[in-house]
Amino acid sequence: MPWILRAVLPPRHRKQVSVQVPFGERLAEAIATSGSPDGASRSTGWGILPGTLWVLVLVSLARPQWIEPPISKTLPTRDMLLLVDLSGSMQQQDFTDNTGKKVDRLTAVKQVLGEFLVKREGDRVGLVVFGDAAYLQAPFSTDLQLCRQLLDECEVGMAGPRTAIGDAIGLGVNLFDSSDAPAKTIIALTDGNDTKSKAPPIEAARVAAQRDIHIHTIAIGDATTVGEDKLDEQTLRDVASAAGGSYFFAADRSNLIKIYDQLDEIETRQIKTISLRPRKDIYYLPLSLALALSLISKLIATCRRPKPMPPGRSSATVYVDPVTGKLGVDS
Repeated sequence: MPWILRAVLPPRHRKQVSVQVPFGERLAEAIATSGSPDGASRSTGWGILPGTLWVLVLVSLARPQWIEPPISKTLPTRDMLLLVDLSGSMQQQDFTDNTGKKVDRLTAVKQVLGEFLVKREGDRVGLVVFGDAAYLQAPFSTDLQLCRQLLDECEVGMAGPRTAIGDAIGLGVNLFDSSDAPAKTIIALTDGNDTKSKAPPIEAARVAAQRDIHIHTIAIGDATTVGEDKLDEQTLRDVASAAGGSYFFAADRSNLIKIYDQLDEIETRQIKTISLRPRKDIYYLPLSLALALSLISKLIATCRRPKPMPPGRSSATVYVDPVTGKLGVDS
């Protein structure tokens, strides 16, 4: 732009007072040959500095940015809520662990369900435990290790000795009110029948279906049990059917593992990721360089400025030779 302006616009005319003498040319030649600073030619190198400063300022005004490496974030596509029965019947030792040792039902559930949890990457998982009442053990989170840890801390009877699966489903439905995930799933695991709920399990399942929440039910233990702790398979089938889910029965650990393998196929993981590349302004770099070059040039010009002569002495005297009539300079 400076070069374009210089070529297009008319030159600037400056008016200054001057003394016109017939020997002006000879005076200029005498001063030039005397080595006076005013007549010295300037170094051509300093002519590059204004252009360099102009370019640096233009680069700063263009607001250059440094694009940093991309940052990826996984967005959950499903909210999954686990309902785990902690009633007194869960302490029956009719299951085996991975070493073949007899363990209670809850211990077997912790082992198998924990392995299922760590495979749910991309999902938000929550945990509700129930006995006499339902309690939120772990809110929806993508921290699967934390959810598994909170599952391992559960103990039989900590929520009461009886079973309130209807209330657990109702609590789960309410927890999904703040969920904006495309898919919503409840997996309910119990070894008894509903003996304490205020809301019937079937009605709670119908409310879940109205809100597009699928419920899978898993019955574990002994189907021949009678009395208050008997396994109500029909109710669990009806709950799963009403909420668009599936019903499973696990009599032992191997069946329980197969069930979670089937659930892993049904509830396939859908991982959605977003990527962001942060931008950092670096306009201050060329601007700082321009400022530094300008200050350095001013400093050099100040240092190269000729020192003033002592009072009473003049640097040069112009005189006229009376014989030849020529001008001369007396240093």
